Amino acid sequence: MRRLLTLSCGLLFLAACAPVPAQPQAAPRPAAVAPADPSFRAAFAPEGVAWVTGGRACVARAPSYRAVCPGLPPAVDVGWNGGDAWAAIPGLGAVITLDRAAQTVAVGRVVALSSTRAYREDGTAVTYAGAAARGVIGAPAAALTGGDGQDYVLLGGQLLRVGDGVVLERGSGPYLQRTPTGAKSADVPGTVSDFGSYRLVNGELQRLDAAGGVVGRVPHGPGRIGLVGGDVVTVSPQGQVRVFGLDLRER
Repeated sequence: MRRLLTLSCGLLFLAACAPVPAQPQAAPRPAAVAPADPSFRAAFAPEGVAWVTGGRACVARAPSYRAVCPGLPPAVDVGWNGGDAWAAIPGLGAVITLDRAAQTVAVGRVVALSSTRAYREDGTAVTYAGAAARGVIGAPAAALTGGDGQDYVLLGGQLLRVGDGVVLERGSGPYLQRTPTGAKSADVPGTVSDFGSYRLVNGELQRLDAAGGVVGRVPHGPGRIGLVGGDVVTVSPQGQVRVFGLDLRER
């Protein structure tokens, strides 16, 4: 019996060391859903990635992805507009660029940024030029410009399309994910491309096929994820930027 038990344990050890199967695997829903950290947000654009953690806003532009973190008052969110990375600074009632030409636009106490507008505490919104824009009623927990060019927000546990006020999801997850045709909520950070979707979950960066099967994975800690051109880019709360190909080969 002891000999059989030893052999069984040895086989289990070899199985654990075997390569990940090439066949897609089912992608189960995470067992526990942790709320999004409101002090850590990121925004992705063809130009690079911007993020804020603990009030400190930074930007890293492709292809070098060298981080620039200007000395600004505490920020609450970041966004990309017109090739510039912006930070929302409630204490100044303004949005401010993080690099390149210095720009400051008075917008009031902003709580969330998309690629087209800044959302204030009461849900009213303005563009990056300071012009009034359509908003929502109440402070969004997050905002995102989707793949269709429209804005989406998480508000009161629901996913709303700002343009017409339609509620797309009730009981939404705490994260917004950009999709080619719009946006969706999710339980974990992720993004969706024409070639599949990517997410950070259970200590891994995973690639999923159209059916939701896991077709690739690499070890990865907590962070945020998005697409920068043909790169899959992640950033950690500590500001570490990692760059992967669509096949999850790290560059």
